[in-house]
Amino acid sequence: MRIAFIGDIVGAPGRKMIEEHLKKLRAEYGVDFVIANYENASHGFGLTLKNANELVACGIDVMSGGNHTWDKKDILPLFETHELLRPHNYPQGVPGTGCKVYEVAGEKLAVLNLMGHYSMPFTDNAFRCALESVETLHEQGIKNIFIDFHAEATSEKRALLMLLQGKVSAIVGTHTHVGTDDLQIVNATGYLSDIGLTGCRDNVIGMDEKVPLKQFLTGMKGHFEIPKKCKKILQIVLFDFKEGLCSEAIKLKILDDGRVFKTQAWID
Repeated sequence: MRIAFIGDIVGAPGRKMIEEHLKKLRAEYGVDFVIANYENASHGFGLTLKNANELVACGIDVMSGGNHTWDKKDILPLFETHELLRPHNYPQGVPGTGCKVYEVAGEKLAVLNLMGHYSMPFTDNAFRCALESVETLHEQGIKNIFIDFHAEATSEKRALLMLLQGKVSAIVGTHTHVGTDDLQIVNATGYLSDIGLTGCRDNVIGMDEKVPLKQFLTGMKGHFEIPKKCKKILQIVLFDFKEGLCSEAIKLKILDDGRVFKTQAWID
């Protein structure tokens, strides 16, 4: 099976890039299943019903979340009506789930959403949750496992790879909005520390630079806003899985001026 993953979709600019490119990319690259992180999709914070329907119509099969999962009140009923995840290591009793299994290209695919600890909201231990979840999936005979690890620290993401290499098909980090240059396949597990945002690329993590600059210069916080006009980017990574093993990985960076940059994973 060939799956695709899109990192943090940031507001209308990110949704616009997905609307313009995703269906063509699915056809061109023979993508069987698309996962995307929704936590910044609506005005930069959370997800509304309208935007969820918009993204599904563009060709996204399931969406994962993060620390901004709960920012829009629309989110609670969406866990019942849409293919939507939230970090699986939230404590028991929190609505929704962070792990679902799908039929893709004649095989089963599990999608697991986790959240890290450094500078993040309180959750249960992500690493123990990952081990327990993967063990349960293996007991169910599910070999193809994709993880969106929503975390600030690249050390946490790298540690999860060391913990689960050879046990899951791929781990991709989200949250920082800045893509890393370490796409690789380690012991048949695809890995990327952070895929980077899909949205505005000419400011500060997809947001207008005025408030972040004021905060860095003075310590005074403000509400981040998405620019009405900006240069845009779509970042998407493609993985080939079979029987739980990742054999190939490619990252595409597509700019709104027509340029496309492709990175092939190295294999260790």
